[in-house]
Amino acid sequence: MALPIRVVPATPNRLAAFPSWFPTPESLAQWGGSGLRFPLDAAQIAAMLAETLTEPPLRLAFAGLIGDETVAHAQLALDWTDGVARLARFAIAPCCRGQGLAKPFLAEVFARLDEAGDFPRLELNVYTFNAPAIALYEALGFRCEGIRRSSVKVGDARWDTAIYAIIREG
Repeated sequence: MALPIRVVPATPNRLAAFPSWFPTPESLAQWGGSGLRFPLDAAQIAAMLAETLTEPPLRLAFAGLIGDETVAHAQLALDWTDGVARLARFAIAPCCRGQGLAKPFLAEVFARLDEAGDFPRLELNVYTFNAPAIALYEALGFRCEGIRRSSVKVGDARWDTAIYAIIREG
């Protein structure tokens, strides 16, 4: 049984230990895409969180807490014009993976999206080798819409990206 997880807005303090979750350039790219520099630092975290302060916000960012410890993080990039939200930069702390936290955390994140506005399409990108994430997303109702082959360069490797989405009836 999963421990109770509390979803709160992400802040720099709540994400202070976050860089330790991504100890290699590959793990950082798997989480945040090729646009981040390794190692993840406070300036990059602040830049991400700044997008939550625009009007309307370009992103929503959440931390999942057990007690006072941040054990999960997710961001939703928002396209207000077309009503599309993209789940981005979702992670469970390495010490907490496999404990059943992801589904309840994401369910609450998606509920917060519903409070923010009308976003009938929810989508995400996931690297095709990330079988645990793909299994989670499919269990949540996401369906694969296609593969962008060789879409990201990480070091000397090229990674394929799967595009998943769910159409949420209002």
